[in-house]
Amino acid sequence: MDFNCLNCNKLIPEEAMGTKNRNHCPFCLYSLHVDIESGDRKCECRGLMEPIGLTFKEEGFDKYGKKKQGEIMLIHRCVKCNHISINRIAGDDDSEMVLKIFDKGRDLEDIGNIHVLKTKEERENAVIQLYGKA
Repeated sequence: MDFNCLNCNKLIPEEAMGTKNRNHCPFCLYSLHVDIESGDRKCECRGLMEPIGLTFKEEGFDKYGKKKQGEIMLIHRCVKCNHISINRIAGDDDSEMVLKIFDKGRDLEDIGNIHVLKTKEERENAVIQLYGKA
């Protein structure tokens, strides 16, 4: 069922391009703190989850020992309880807004084992994932 974003009030389609569960607004990238485990909708907090930065999904290492770069992930922090989560971006997310979140997160320190993207090279890699190679 489609729903309205509680942050920007835009109508959000239930189906998300490229992901199993819609977990954030494709326009403002805010989410709701509704999951304990991905997609279970069992969390009672229901606070707004603010997008505060980006990270890359951990993908391990290739056969030569070089770290693989995973897909872009949004870092969300609950404005009610400060819970941190990471979520895949979806194919219909506003790419310019994703890059604004990158810029917003540049002043953040890494959060536990979550590396917050900050460098010029990381931004360039994010742009390539969003738009393809130039």
